[in-house]
Amino acid sequence: MPPQLASLLTWAFVIFLFRRDFREKPNVTSALWIPLIWLLIITTRAVSEWLTLFGFHLGGISLEEGSPLDAIVYYGLIAAGIYVLNKRQVRFSEVLRNNKWLLLFLIYGFISIVWSDFPFVAFKRWTKVIGHPIMVLVLLTEPDPMEALTRLMKRCAYVIVPFSILFIKYYPEWGRGFSPWTGEGFNVGITLGKNSLGWDCLILGFFFFWYLLQTWRAERGMVRRNELVLIIATLVGIWWLLSMAQSSTSFVSLLLGALIVVLVGRRFVNKRLIGTYIIITVLALAAAESMFGIYDRTLQLLHRDPTLTERTMLWDDILKVKINPVLGVGFESFWLGERRQKLWDETRWQPSEAHNGYLETYLNLGLLGLLLLLGLLFATFQKIRPQLLTNFEFSRFRLGFLVAIIVYNWTESAFKGLHPVWFVFYIIALDYPKSRFASPELSSENMHSASDGDLIYVEDLSPSGVP
Repeated sequence: MPPQLASLLTWAFVIFLFRRDFREKPNVTSALWIPLIWLLIITTRAVSEWLTLFGFHLGGISLEEGSPLDAIVYYGLIAAGIYVLNKRQVRFSEVLRNNKWLLLFLIYGFISIVWSDFPFVAFKRWTKVIGHPIMVLVLLTEPDPMEALTRLMKRCAYVIVPFSILFIKYYPEWGRGFSPWTGEGFNVGITLGKNSLGWDCLILGFFFFWYLLQTWRAERGMVRRNELVLIIATLVGIWWLLSMAQSSTSFVSLLLGALIVVLVGRRFVNKRLIGTYIIITVLALAAAESMFGIYDRTLQLLHRDPTLTERTMLWDDILKVKINPVLGVGFESFWLGERRQKLWDETRWQPSEAHNGYLETYLNLGLLGLLLLLGLLFATFQKIRPQLLTNFEFSRFRLGFLVAIIVYNWTESAFKGLHPVWFVFYIIALDYPKSRFASPELSSENMHSASDGDLIYVEDLSPSGVP
């Protein structure tokens, strides 16, 4: 098929999907476009990178300063989000009160700007990160937050999946790349790298798997059938893209997150003992590792070498760099200036991240920042655990993705900046004033009997925190 015809068909298909979405008249406002545009930018390419791709070359872009155009776009979206929240009379005091660990982590990151070698760059990066909770609050204060989340993810997939397939199959000059060190080819779709394509597949694949479980139990009819066709077709496209990306980290994280969603939904699993189950699982894995070396065996099954594609060698080199072990080098400041250049000169490739979210946090924020991050992860779990009894469906979404995030950050750095996985973390971690996501499969009586062994609980369907 000629590329021009493939492009025409792809555009027609995407327009059809959006028209179908709008005709369903979902209970969302036009403000949902703000977090959607935000998510599409951070999951694909920045505006300046899209313009460069299509021949509009912009000068003066650097790792330290970034693109002025991109800054205008990001801050414009943040300003639009703040305007919406102000119109909705969001009670920020409740936001702060219900998200203390998240607030502590952000405040400490702001304070760490003081000892950064590049305080102005660190400040700009911190202000962009604030965009994540603002976009999530726009989502939470929609008339139906669960419907808003569903539409956000579906509309994001309508763009990423078809156009990534188009780029890989018909525009390899855009959709594929080659390693400057090994010459090995890789697929990127409409993103900037194979890992970027991988984390997009992780986010969308996890959501659509969870959404499939909801739709499967809906009342039989043409609406259900058409929705199932759309979901399965999207999952097939995501699976193909994930195989093209060859991202083992995203694959394993997606698999474990989906497994948690399934297991938590079984009747024999006592929702009140989730913490106990996790402790037992961790101890069992530790015992299996000591006796059978399951970690190395798992790497062999994934066709990964013991160095995790030289990541362990990079970690050794990074840990030799002298930093303040308690405070770090300042908010997202490690990969800047002479420190970065020295590492580039001493390594075979030129890293811009530690490829480990926990190590990355330690480098930038020190042991204090790492402890705050671990406290934030544990506090998020503590929020989820009791809600498994009151708001089951969204809570198992939160729990599954929390596990996926924790695993993903072992070989990738996602606890930072405008990373899409970090954005979704805010969705599962932030409460306003308390997460009251309504499960999409609930009927007007607020109850639904599961037919596949899953448990559904009564839930308050009032908008989350809307005055």
